[in-house]
Amino acid sequence: MPVRQTFVLATSAVALVAAALLSLALGSTTIAVADIFDVLPVVGHKDVDNPIYQIVNDLRIPRMVSAIVVGAALSVAGALLQGALANPLASPDIIGVTAGAGFGAMLLLLAIPDSVALVPISALVFGLIAAAMVFSVAWAGRGGGGVARLVLAGIAVSAIFTAGTTMLMAAYPDRVSSAVFFIAGYLPYDGWSTLSQVWPYAAVGFVLAVLLIRPLDRLALGDDVAQSLGARPRVIRLQAAIAAALLAAAAAAMAGLLGFLGLVVPHVVRLAGGTSSHRFVVPASAVAGAALLLLADTFARRIAAPIDLPVGPFMVVLGVPLFLWLLRKAI
Repeated sequence: MPVRQTFVLATSAVALVAAALLSLALGSTTIAVADIFDVLPVVGHKDVDNPIYQIVNDLRIPRMVSAIVVGAALSVAGALLQGALANPLASPDIIGVTAGAGFGAMLLLLAIPDSVALVPISALVFGLIAAAMVFSVAWAGRGGGGVARLVLAGIAVSAIFTAGTTMLMAAYPDRVSSAVFFIAGYLPYDGWSTLSQVWPYAAVGFVLAVLLIRPLDRLALGDDVAQSLGARPRVIRLQAAIAAALLAAAAAAMAGLLGFLGLVVPHVVRLAGGTSSHRFVVPASAVAGAALLLLADTFARRIAAPIDLPVGPFMVVLGVPLFLWLLRKAI
């Protein structure tokens, strides 16, 4: 790997480690780094009666792991879609996952509040249903599998689920406050519970992403060249969309609706590394996305401590300026 790309990947890894330590140290209560290492189960002492042990192991580590998984999942999903569609402004929203997951969560939070424990599963299921609807429309009929058809199908399906979410909010206005954190994007402290439900989907998505690295690099040479090398462009795009749907749906199930992460991180990684090779972009996006979400979540927890603010608005504050800059370069 060239020096420039190695430097970007190493810097992202260092940032991730630093962000992880900050996530464990900062919050409504500040904990010294030495005390953190003293209570970690692997290297420290297991003292379940120690308040620091409880804070670190029962609250902050699950939230930190959730942030790492969500940040990596959304960033890799964005990298896959941008590579498959040859569009640096593509993101998980384009395949309807975000709108579908939002509807699934709202359905339980507003219409069936007694089943609130199933919100992550509902968000995951409806996110995948939305993606399946997009795929079925985009790949059906003559000329199916084109980029334009996929984008238009994603817009239409997203509109359907967004309308459904709006109807639920209008029908149950007195319960909307219970869904604010999901809409805004929020990393809960009971991360182990949600992770235990959705990790298989995220794991499959990550494995598919790794397997798609070489096919996506071939696809970047153009459909004709890719076909001459034995690749099938439409199949590669479908596989990339499926992997992105699994990753984005799992992320939405764990942290709600987080915007701009899957859009901005892969593009910034490509610019920093000076290459569009997915052998570099996919792992670098995973590490950089995890570090960025961890830092943003730590800031959200710290800025108004002891009140935990949702991390979604901070991602928007970071993402909008970058998005506008990228949009200006793309036009």
